[in-house]
Amino acid sequence: MRVICDAPGQTCNRLWTYVTSVARSVAERKPMVIIFYDWTIECFPHLLHCPFIYFPLWHKWYLERGNGWNNYKGLTWKVTHDKRWDRVFRLLGFKKGWYTMDDTRYLAQTKQQLQHIFQPREDIVERARQMMADLRQEADLVVGVHIRHGDYRTFYGGRYFYTLEEYHQMMLRIVDAYPGRRVSFFISSNEPFDVSLFAGCRCRRFGAVPNGDITDLTTLSMCDRILGPWSTYSRWASFIGEVPLCFIEHKDQVFTDDSFSTVTDFFHFANGKSTEDYWKPTDEEA
Repeated sequence: MRVICDAPGQTCNRLWTYVTSVARSVAERKPMVIIFYDWTIECFPHLLHCPFIYFPLWHKWYLERGNGWNNYKGLTWKVTHDKRWDRVFRLLGFKKGWYTMDDTRYLAQTKQQLQHIFQPREDIVERARQMMADLRQEADLVVGVHIRHGDYRTFYGGRYFYTLEEYHQMMLRIVDAYPGRRVSFFISSNEPFDVSLFAGCRCRRFGAVPNGDITDLTTLSMCDRILGPWSTYSRWASFIGEVPLCFIEHKDQVFTDDSFSTVTDFFHFANGKSTEDYWKPTDEEA
């Protein structure tokens, strides 16, 4: 039985650290344990209540009492950043999910089961479906655009940060890449702004909705194409929804349909290109 004992970052980092072990459990019919779950776990009921996946620290009655959630988050941080606990986990044979992501042997054969297990809650899925239905009324190609601001202003020296005007110009070039087709855009972003900034592009985005980050992620996974900077977020949407993704390489990038390819695992696109090619630092940054 595999036990996952790390908690690396935000939601999609966590999903990627679970997925190869879940695929292995499905294929080998063996149980697994996730010790430190992400705070969005209730958005994924099939995962939380999967009969062969165990969450020993999931106790809803405690988490929703007083300071329960903050206590849990504090415990998670303390244990996963303590070398003594690392030694204990190694002695017990537990695994850090971040280092299991190259075990891709079961992903393809279990893909349908994975899509079910990682399907979000029905109200989230329905909200995403309605958004897509609205977009498709005026388009035959919907491109999801992941605009990551916030921490990306400084992450790796801002390498993956693009201004709204730069995104606007990229979107216009995508429209040009599909002559004769009606292109609409779904905008996913961690910052507020009005989509009217993108003149000449049909755009929609959610306002303030419950579980907005998972709603955006689910909607991206229903688009026909996804564009965005190097990120585990759009990478997950591409993988779980089987949607061709194009990582932005630079602000003046020219797009064709061949620019987009589906993510097959954490490290690879279907066209053979490595997703990590976008991550490696330059000689100046290393």
